[in-house]
Amino acid sequence: SSGLIAFTSDRDGNLEIYLMNADGSGQINLTNNTAYDYGPSWSPDGRQIAFCSSRDGNYEIYLMNADGSGVTRLTDNAAFDYGPAWSPDGRQIAFNSERDGNWEIYLINADGSRLTNQTNNVASDYSPEWSPDGRQIAFSSDRDGNREIYLMNADGSGLTRLTNHGADDSYPVWSPDGRQ
Repeated sequence: SSGLIAFTSDRDGNLEIYLMNADGSGQINLTNNTAYDYGPSWSPDGRQIAFCSSRDGNYEIYLMNADGSGVTRLTDNAAFDYGPAWSPDGRQIAFNSERDGNWEIYLINADGSRLTNQTNNVASDYSPEWSPDGRQIAFSSDRDGNREIYLMNADGSGLTRLTNHGADDSYPVWSPDGRQ
């Protein structure tokens, strides 16, 4: 993925995943599908892109090669799955799903095996973001009445609330060194 940017655009009439050079040149449509395709997430080695698509009737997580070939569905559930985030070692993908009736964070191996629910709360948990060392996941949740930022170990243990404010706090992103 060095020097390449994947992005979502509706320039052809519906959401698609595009690829371009870092200077904006060479823009190409990778997905070319009548369904909505959005939310690209690069694998750490730059060889694959995870994304969300409604091409099979509802939103699922898919993988494709960085050139748009080899599209495969990773999840298969009647509920919405979205927001893929690769683990730093490229072995797992965290994502959001409402398969248990409300938004939770799940992990799945990049080969589609071993689906696990990392949060299990009546509130909405979403926007998982791996720490650079892969040991923790930051996420947003409204479990305390409004959206706050939480931290948990990658195995779902060690839950800690990081923010406590009356306003909504959401969409955490780690600094490259994992300190902020």
